[in-house]
Amino acid sequence: MPNRWKPNVTVAAIVEREGRFLFVEENTADGLRLNNPAGHLDPGESPVDACVREVLEETAYDFEPTALVGVYLNRFRRTRTGDDITYLRITFAGSVGAHHAWRALDDGIVRAVWLTPDELRSCRARHRSPFVLLSLEDYLGGRRMPLDVIHTDASVLQPPR
Repeated sequence: MPNRWKPNVTVAAIVEREGRFLFVEENTADGLRLNNPAGHLDPGESPVDACVREVLEETAYDFEPTALVGVYLNRFRRTRTGDDITYLRITFAGSVGAHHAWRALDDGIVRAVWLTPDELRSCRARHRSPFVLLSLEDYLGGRRMPLDVIHTDASVLQPPR
């Protein structure tokens, strides 16, 4: 198969504190968008480790995943290039830890922001992905699976030969 299809694997976090949820505002080709703290799975890391890293890089908060909320698949066409991309998103719920205010946020991230569910629902046109709200609704509906349903073989964590 010369042109094997491979979706982009991303991770995302649902982080709740006192009835508000942690999101990021980020600059995109389509303007300023709201997203869960999220990003790509890098070589050599598990999905859980990727989510911990992405939350720290995008929000400057420590994050401890406690449950899997869901696995989501969507297709997207980039505005600038017209590229047809498919994303497989693994979304975790967890608890927030220390805030490292001195840390610079990832390129493109304008700020971390805490929103209520109603505030997020009221600005759907600004969501980066259809899963920003869907994963929050799944979380609010009680969807949680134990982290041990996700397996990462030790071969993934070894350096390439």
